Amino acid sequence: MYEFHGWFGIAESTEESDTGTLDAGISELRTEISRINWATGEVTLKTHNGEYFATANGLMNRRRDESEELDSLLHNICVRFPGSWGLLYERSPDMETPPGQGAFRVRVMARGRLHIRLDPFLSPVRPVVED
Repeated sequence: MYEFHGWFGIAESTEESDTGTLDAGISELRTEISRINWATGEVTLKTHNGEYFATANGLMNRRRDESEELDSLLHNICVRFPGSWGLLYERSPDMETPPGQGAFRVRVMARGRLHIRLDPFLSPVRPVVED
C-alpha cells in the first residue's frame, strides 16, 4: 500500500504570498492539478481567506505513477512558489529508508525545499495505530 496525506500553503515568497505573478502561477498550478487523475486519490487547490492551499490524499495498492506525479507536483510547487510551506505524510512498505516498512515519513516543504523527516507521532505503525 502507498498512503499519503498532505497540505501546502502556496506563496511566491517568504514575505508575501503574491509578488505580482501569483494569478498566472495559480493558473499554471490548476492546469497541472487538473491532469492528475488517480482512482483512489486526489489533489485539490482551494482558497481559504484569500490564501491558496493544495491538498493531496490517497491510498493506492502500491507506489506507481501516482508517486512520481506527486513528486513532480511538489517539486514544481517548490520551484514556482518558493515561499510555500506544508507537510506530506506518507507510508509504503517499499519506501526507501527512511523510514522503511512500518512507519510514516514526513516531507516538509519550506522556503522552496523539501526535507524528509521521520514521523514522531504515528510511527512505528505497530503498535501506535495498528495491532
